[in-house]
Amino acid sequence: QLQASGGGLVQTGGSLRLSCAASGSISTIGAMRWYRQAPGEQRELVAIVTSGGTANYADSVQGRFTISRDNAKNTVYLQMNSLKREDTAVYYCNANILSASNWGLYWGQGTQVTVSS
Repeated sequence: QLQASGGGLVQTGGSLRLSCAASGSISTIGAMRWYRQAPGEQRELVAIVTSGGTANYADSVQGRFTISRDNAKNTVYLQMNSLKREDTAVYYCNANILSASNWGLYWGQGTQVTVSS
């Protein structure tokens, strides 16, 4: 399973760091991602990091957010800087995980990020 943490309330221009840790019977973790969903909006992909560490970002967060992973800890991070009100959303992590010889796509429970002016 995936457990996300680190959300909270922050002022415009501030920073937050989200974490998402995978646990259980894990052989390998492939790509890890962060999504977000604002009220009344569809869930959107924010950032992805491959098993080799290659990262890609949505245009809306490019240059402000940084995704990284610690393979030893089975954890993915999202460092969010220069936060804007439009970054307010529930943030979800997911990952492709090999467990018991089967690949599956697992989701974390979501963590609320609220940016106030």
